[in-house]
Amino acid sequence: MIVTMTLLAAVILLSAYFWWGFRVLPGERWQVVAAMPVFKTAQGSWKGINFTWYGLLTANAYLVAVAVLLVLLGSVGVPPLGTAVLAAAMLCCCVPASRLVATIVEKKAHTFTVGGAVFVGIVITPFVILLINHTIGERLAFHIPVLSAYAAIAISYAFGEGLGRMACISFGCCYGKPLADSSPLLKKMFTGRSFVFSGSTKKIAYAGGLEATEVIPIQAVTAVLYSLCGLTAAGLYLSSHQTAAFLLATVVTQGWRSFSETLRADFRGAGRISAYQIMGAVGVLYAIAAAFILAQEPGGMPDLSAGLKSLWRPELILFLQAIWIVIFFYTGRSTVTGATLSFHVHHDRI
Repeated sequence: MIVTMTLLAAVILLSAYFWWGFRVLPGERWQVVAAMPVFKTAQGSWKGINFTWYGLLTANAYLVAVAVLLVLLGSVGVPPLGTAVLAAAMLCCCVPASRLVATIVEKKAHTFTVGGAVFVGIVITPFVILLINHTIGERLAFHIPVLSAYAAIAISYAFGEGLGRMACISFGCCYGKPLADSSPLLKKMFTGRSFVFSGSTKKIAYAGGLEATEVIPIQAVTAVLYSLCGLTAAGLYLSSHQTAAFLLATVVTQGWRSFSETLRADFRGAGRISAYQIMGAVGVLYAIAAAFILAQEPGGMPDLSAGLKSLWRPELILFLQAIWIVIFFYTGRSTVTGATLSFHVHHDRI
């Protein structure tokens, strides 16, 4: 019963979040959340740094993903410290990779790629878990089951990536092809459901020239698909079907990542088949091989109530808050937009 109620609550919260985001985030005002003055110009105005909704929404997505990971691993008996060490290790590898891979593939130093970071994560996860088990785990007397953790990370990623698409809507990146240039089937599917972005500082405007143009809402489709995948995989995981949960979460997310690029108009690197599509396909094959190798690992029935209780600890709440703050400032400080600020006094209120 607790599993059903928890998943139902998640459906309600996700539905409300997406309903809000799909309606308002393509608008111009939902790109910059704050601007901070840095230095004063000779004209008396201030040059400022923009902090974006992209960073805030990305931080939300990371926080949810790590919280899901803590709950799922807590449900199979992994202590919060073990999960926190694993989460920190993966973030330390994957967050920098999101910029490094984008620099290599897209030749741009001021952008991020979740696809590249995820590919790195898929490849290194079992080795990171084994390394933790044989170092910190042995010293602190905890053990992380590899397949259960791999599945939990895949499910957490599905939720995190799904929620992360909201950040892309706000920034106007990862945008779909113009509806007018799409096939009759796509036009029929998305007429009245397309995105129309406004604002010259959104990426779809300055990089794609598609401001005020109906485009396929590929970010919304991805958000819904990944979230449904995460919910289904979580249900399988909590029913002690970790292998099925891992394969479902990984195959759906990476398979869709490869296919969905055929519906996108943003630059994804040179060539008809992008490096990100290749990474997605290779990630699927790698996951299938890993599941086959790790399938013999014994596992017990997860206890969701234990996982939820393990999350409600002061140190873990502070850990999640720290993750949110770090991710917000890392991804939210805009390097492609600037601000000119001026200040004045309301003399009628003195």
